Amino acid sequence: MTWLITGGAGYIGAHVARAMAGAGEHVVVLDDLSAGVPARLPEDIPLVRGAAQDAELLKRVLAEHSVTGVVHLAARKQVGESVAQPTRYYQENLGALATLLEAVAEAGIRRFLFSSSAAVYGNPDVELITEDTPCAPVNPYGETKLTGEWLVRAAGRAHGIATVCLRYFNVAGTAAPELADTGVFNIIPMVFDRLTRDEAPRVFGDDYPTPDGTCVRDYIHVADLAEAHLAAARRLAQGATGDLTVNIGRGEGVSVRELITLIGEVSGDRRPPLVEPRRPGDAPRAVASAELAARELGWTARRDVREMVESAWAGWRLHRGG
Repeated sequence: MTWLITGGAGYIGAHVARAMAGAGEHVVVLDDLSAGVPARLPEDIPLVRGAAQDAELLKRVLAEHSVTGVVHLAARKQVGESVAQPTRYYQENLGALATLLEAVAEAGIRRFLFSSSAAVYGNPDVELITEDTPCAPVNPYGETKLTGEWLVRAAGRAHGIATVCLRYFNVAGTAAPELADTGVFNIIPMVFDRLTRDEAPRVFGDDYPTPDGTCVRDYIHVADLAEAHLAAARRLAQGATGDLTVNIGRGEGVSVRELITLIGEVSGDRRPPLVEPRRPGDAPRAVASAELAARELGWTARRDVREMVESAWAGWRLHRGG
């Protein structure tokens, strides 16, 4: 097997590439470096600079590297940006996916792993979100991921491609400081950013129907997520057929207030958060059922939230100081 990983120099992608290569899989990365960083990849992993929308480049890469499976992570992924630029998200996320699937089918590749998101569910009012929970995305990003799943499955049926869609919950942490997420778009780096600027963290709403009034989320360590990709890739390599869609989470909820308290313990800055009004669209609770991933992939998360925060803080200090 040789796996092409699109977006493999990104935060999640580099973890996936390293985990798969470290386990003995042959890997080649395609990344346009709009968010990717070449230094995240070991020198023995080939890196091709380019976009998944480039049909001729895809054809050449698939042939030159004798690719037999694809892990597709390359996509735009910021919710707020998707609301402001919906056409860009549809063009880039779905256009690139369609071009890639056409190239995969033409090359006779029969294994495809798609990076999806819990954003496909929207804001369901359930204790645990299972793969059977109805999908009702509330922003263009989530819509492109759900439509992407439909497209992946349809192409799989049409061309005999075995497919897996992994619905990530809230990804955090890093396997090494140099691989840390350098963006300030998710709650942990957002709190780090506030503390570094000598400002109190913010809580958006403390009157939700949860134990402490703040939103509850399921956080997954990026190294666990990378191991889930390895497990899914090996399932495909071992001859799995049809399609599989699974949640990737810990199955445990952590409230915003609990998370900020933990960040205070790790960083040494325990200032109380500022409570601000609710943000539109925030669900009180979004926690995965992780049973199907355990059953179908033989995978369960091994790292806890403290490990996520401690590793993310080490990465933050390396890249940004603090």
